[in-house]
Amino acid sequence: MSGQSEWKWVEWARRLQALAQVGLEFSENEYDTERYAEVRTVASEMLAAGSDFNPGRIAGLLDSQTGYATPKVDVRAAVIRDDSILLVRERQDGGWCLPGGWADTGETPSEAAAREVREESGFSVRPVRLIAVWDRTLHGHVPPHPFRIYKLFFMCDLLGGEASASRETSEVGFFREDKLPPLSLGRTTPSQISRIFEHHRNPALPADFD
Repeated sequence: MSGQSEWKWVEWARRLQALAQVGLEFSENEYDTERYAEVRTVASEMLAAGSDFNPGRIAGLLDSQTGYATPKVDVRAAVIRDDSILLVRERQDGGWCLPGGWADTGETPSEAAAREVREESGFSVRPVRLIAVWDRTLHGHVPPHPFRIYKLFFMCDLLGGEASASRETSEVGFFREDKLPPLSLGRTTPSQISRIFEHHRNPALPADFD
């Protein structure tokens, strides 16, 4: 897919999945339950047919979603040292991105951000302020994702540690704003990094949203 305008099928499939998930959670009628399960199957088939997603994996992902449907939460840490930003290289696609990932149950968003930095880069950080809450769908990430995702970005102070790769990352480095490596666009975009540097230069800026 070359642009977000061509991804309407993803949004339709997400909406069908959410409707099916909520219906399966609250329906007490056997007939309705069967219909909601069928709607979820249609959503799964749409996502698999219109992308490179594995059909079995997509079906498993959707089947595992229970309860009221809500967006997922991805946390990202912005760590700047000597006018250079900390990035990690993902083993999955070879691109670079801000350290981060899914927030875990039982931890606060800032705790999740600090943990992700430690696990993916080897550095210890302290999140000091929230600088953005962005909807992944609206900010140029490719490829599209089966679920709606809110991305939380924290500015962090570097406390210590040393660069260390992990099972998810193959390299760790600091890069100047004008010398960024090829990015993992599903995780981090150039415009997001540019905005992070603006927040770094002007700490009084309010947090961005949407």
